[in-house]
Amino acid sequence: QVQLVDTGGGLVQPGGSLRLSCAVSGRPLNNYVLAWFRQAPRNEREFVARINAIGGGITYADSVKGRFTISRDNTKNTGYLQMNDLKPADTAIYYCAASSYGALRSSSDYEHWGQGTQVTVSS
Repeated sequence: QVQLVDTGGGLVQPGGSLRLSCAVSGRPLNNYVLAWFRQAPRNEREFVARINAIGGGITYADSVKGRFTISRDNTKNTGYLQMNDLKPADTAIYYCAASSYGALRSSSDYEHWGQGTQVTVSS
C-alpha cells in the first residue's frame, strides 16, 4: 500500500523559510499527482499547491503564489514544498496528498495522505 510521511514543519519568525518533505513508499512516486493542503484551527482544509506526476501542471493558491514552490524528485520518491517569506497567516498543519488520477484543488480528489506537519509563524 502507498504510504506518505510529511516532515519539515516547525516554528519560524515572519519572513523566514521552511522546506517540507513528503516521502512516498509502496509505489513509485511518478505514478501520482502530488499536492499540499493546510488546515488552521477553525478553518476548512485549504488547497496550497499541486504538481503532476512528471513535474508539470503546477498550480498554487493565490495566497502563496510567489512565495511557495512545489517540486518533486521521483528518483527519491519524495515531494517538496519550499516556503519563503512566511506570514502568520501561513500557520497551519500542512498535509501532503497523492492521487493516481487527474486531481486538482479538491481534497476529495486525493486518496493518500500524510499525517501532517505543524508550521507555526510567529514573532
